[in-house]
Amino acid sequence: MTAPPDGRPTRIGTPTSRVDGWMRVTGAARYGSDYAVPHQAYAYLRTSAIARGRITGIDETGARSLPGVLDILTYRNVGDAIKPGRDFARQGVMDSTVAPLASDRVWYAGQIVAMVIAESFEQARDAAGRLRIDYAAEPAKSTFADDDFVAAERSGAAGQSDARSGTADPAETEGVGDPDGAQADSPVTVDAWYATPTQHHNPIELFTTTCAWTGSRLTVWESSRNVTGFRNGLAEQLGIDADDVRVVSPYIGGAFGSRGFLNQRTAIVALAARRLKRPVRLAVTRAQMFTIATYRAETRQHVRLGATPDGRLRALTHRGWEISSRADTFKVAGTESSTRLYDCPNVGSAVTVVHADRNTPGFMRCPPEVVYLFAIESAMDELSYALGMDPVELRRINDTMVEPVNGRRYTSRNLVACLDAAADAFGWADRDPRPGSMVDGDWQIGYGCAAMSHTAFAAPASARITVSPQGWVRVQTGGHDVGGGLGTAIAMTVSDLLEVPLGRISVDLGDSDLPPGPIAGGSMSTASVCSAVAKACEQIRVRRAATTPGDGGGAIEAYAEFLPRGVPDSGRRMLYAGSPMPSGGYRLPDRAECSFGAVFVEVRVHRQTREVRLPRIVGAYAAGRVINPKTAESQLMGAQIFGTSMALYEGTDLDERYARYTNTNLADYHIPVNADITDHQIIIIPEIDNSLNELGIKGVGELATSGVNAAIANAVHHATGVRIRELPIRLEKLLSVRA
Repeated sequence: MTAPPDGRPTRIGTPTSRVDGWMRVTGAARYGSDYAVPHQAYAYLRTSAIARGRITGIDETGARSLPGVLDILTYRNVGDAIKPGRDFARQGVMDSTVAPLASDRVWYAGQIVAMVIAESFEQARDAAGRLRIDYAAEPAKSTFADDDFVAAERSGAAGQSDARSGTADPAETEGVGDPDGAQADSPVTVDAWYATPTQHHNPIELFTTTCAWTGSRLTVWESSRNVTGFRNGLAEQLGIDADDVRVVSPYIGGAFGSRGFLNQRTAIVALAARRLKRPVRLAVTRAQMFTIATYRAETRQHVRLGATPDGRLRALTHRGWEISSRADTFKVAGTESSTRLYDCPNVGSAVTVVHADRNTPGFMRCPPEVVYLFAIESAMDELSYALGMDPVELRRINDTMVEPVNGRRYTSRNLVACLDAAADAFGWADRDPRPGSMVDGDWQIGYGCAAMSHTAFAAPASARITVSPQGWVRVQTGGHDVGGGLGTAIAMTVSDLLEVPLGRISVDLGDSDLPPGPIAGGSMSTASVCSAVAKACEQIRVRRAATTPGDGGGAIEAYAEFLPRGVPDSGRRMLYAGSPMPSGGYRLPDRAECSFGAVFVEVRVHRQTREVRLPRIVGAYAAGRVINPKTAESQLMGAQIFGTSMALYEGTDLDERYARYTNTNLADYHIPVNADITDHQIIIIPEIDNSLNELGIKGVGELATSGVNAAIANAVHHATGVRIRELPIRLEKLLSVRA
């Protein structure tokens, strides 16, 4: 990659305000919910009242008698009109293999069973409520059962099929050495179970889809962070050519894991628009968002650690169980990261999918690490107390430049530098290590820390750059800015490489008619898309250099594709098919590419009420080259808050009798607000690592979420002497157990 000329200040690495910030704050930015198409009809969903069984009857009389009702879609008139598609586990872009409105089968509570279309939203809502739907309910399994864990131990066993008993798939295992033997021989051990809850994304912008046909061409306005994938997946569902589908999503009102994969609603809206020969718009309710899209699966985890008296790990075993739907096999399988965080000669892991009558889970911000590092970093804290050793020192002496399972060397790993910088800024040396020893009146004070890790991925991407004769630059790519400032990072890259002021650069994103980009996920957007943009800039610079002085000419256009190291040439085809192949992390045979960090928190727990407060949090992060420190710090702070939310607030409550979620609103689904965290401190550790891409970008968005929940749990234990191993940590758990 050619750098800017020597001696010229670079834009990259300079804190820069968003180039589109004025559009976001003035209302000029158009989100998926903002598009209104002339002569559009309005749709409203009806969802299932049972978790498992069949529909035995649908009476549409009351609904169809209302004025303005145009159509009602159910399995009786949809059937096989919409193909199932391939779910993510099968290299598709669907969040489930269950085809929408395909049969009378009910797979989970809140499944779409009908869609009413009318002249107005109010008419559609009223008519949907007047549908009479009868069911034959079957016994439903809502969560884990004891025999799930028994089934997982049986090598090759598929579990039981009865709805009231275990349905665990065979465990997916990995390891090295003899972890069981080493555990038995270790003089200091930890053996503990941990649990994380179901959580839902809850972006402020509701899920909205508008579909319009012009002849055989379909246009979809929907907030998406994967427009190329949506285009191809929707074409597959509808049995049409992908070139006849356009998906438009320039701005996104929050995602956090949602809006990455096609769910049940989009194809139904497209079908309704085709049947009526007019545009149709669907805006779902907040409660419906909990069941028509993915969520973070609840887990149960078992961690065993064995160490020598000097703190060196001898054995590490991490087993996880994840809830999935009855129909699908999705899992995040975060033991890949947890078992490689520290040096250990004997490692074992297993992840088991447990099927229940719930909708299919999916990715939620920092999917594997935030769940599985909670368990491993809590266990490491427990081990530090068993050893009588400082938790920071324990992590320091088990640091490694070679991941222990496959022996791949990290291209860069500055975990110790992050631990040292954050500990110094936090004042860790002032900590009294005795639990319950630090008090301030009625408040018990606790300090806790945790290591952080996130796989560094990049995916194939493409970009087109056009430079006008007057020096204006237009960049086009199908990537997405989900809030991290990708558009600004692209403009900064172009400004540096083409020596053009930011004010003369425009960036087009979020349209499937643009050159394809990857899904905006895995903290890989900047690394992927900016690498393609940089290659296009290089083409333009070469062509400029070859131009004879005084020659006239028109616009210069360059089109470039980026394939990360380790991606075969077939990755180019997958990019245009909407399923680009990420590379990096632990997927390469000869090296491991990850970001690292460390977080330190102070909690205060009221001695009587057991209220938990979090007055300050300090994090240090090493994540390769940071294009824009201003937006990166914002991302890291947001990730700290996200991790805090998981530790103390968030959890989707389940009525286990009926496998139904009960807090499907923003009043009862708790998240932190401004007053809940007083002081954030962000430290970015300089790091140069060009292994993943020539710009040296690793991505920061999700790194700072991992480990925060463990650090808070560790701090609560330090404050109170009570070890909470099940999230979220609410006062009733502390009230029920006293040190």
